[in-house]
Amino acid sequence: IFTSKIETLAKLHTYDPQAIGLGEFGKPGNYFARQVDRWTKQYRASETKHIEEVEKLIEWLPRTVPQQDRISIVHGDYRLDNMIFHPSEPRVIAVLDWELSTLGDPMADFTYLLMQWTMPGLANADLKALNIPTLDEAAKVYCDVTGSAVPDLNWYFSYNLFRLACITQGIAGRIRDGTAASAKAMESAARTVPLSKASWDYAQKAGAA
Repeated sequence: IFTSKIETLAKLHTYDPQAIGLGEFGKPGNYFARQVDRWTKQYRASETKHIEEVEKLIEWLPRTVPQQDRISIVHGDYRLDNMIFHPSEPRVIAVLDWELSTLGDPMADFTYLLMQWTMPGLANADLKALNIPTLDEAAKVYCDVTGSAVPDLNWYFSYNLFRLACITQGIAGRIRDGTAASAKAMESAARTVPLSKASWDYAQKAGAA
């Protein structure tokens, strides 16, 4: 299942958008620069309190955006629960939830996928006993299909956690405005500070002062 999940993403990233009629599916320019700008605006619009780590990230991330080497279709939320598997075989037959999809840097999807190995769930699991690939093995499966190399993951992990922090801050803003009040929404909103701190930890590993 995990191998098929990774190979499916890799195959998606090998399609030439122009050749399949999606050449105008996204905006030009550096994908990560656009995303950092977008999520910063989202965060400011929903901001409920001052978080020092977020302020540092808002200053640091745009200055250090990696060079974009390739353009591919980017799913935007590639994870196990957005897939349908064959009823009797361990292979992906459909990928769902394309509302965040665009053209951009395939490293966005790839590093978001790899982050799952660092989050609660897989982070403390006995991967060998579960026959789940390690992070390094997962990266190799992807790179074998795409011919790409694994970048320094710290910047990308910092970005991905910053994005999640902005999403949870948006939920906190809706709670403040009275448009979200469920226990699940409050639980998600409470994750903003820890996500921000974790993002800044990765930023420091990537060289942020």
